[in-house]
Amino acid sequence: QVQLVESGGGLVQPGGSLTLSCAASGSIFSISAMRWHRQAPGKQRELVAVITSGGSANYADSVKGRFTISRDNAKNTMYLQMNSLKPEDTAVYYCNTLIRREQVGPTYSYWGQGTQVTVSS
Repeated sequence: QVQLVESGGGLVQPGGSLTLSCAASGSIFSISAMRWHRQAPGKQRELVAVITSGGSANYADSVKGRFTISRDNAKNTMYLQMNSLKPEDTAVYYCNTLIRREQVGPTYSYWGQGTQVTVSS
């Protein structure tokens, strides 16, 4: 089996920073794309950032220039550095990864349990 464990959420004032982590463990042969999504109350889940296995990153327009996605392939871990946080960044943040569990086999999509980020004074 595979597990994704997120950490790093919390309460922060506007303009502050937080770093989220997402660690994958279990039966893993390789991890391709890794993504951060978020879902605010009453809104649909949205893609925040994505990073490929080679390290190429893309961001939603709403977070460009403020958020940085990164990964440590040796640790099967992904990060989201969030700076200049705004109240509208308040949401539950979820990690999502595409994992191949064997050298020859399908790729599966896995989700973390979510971590709450609240930006408020």
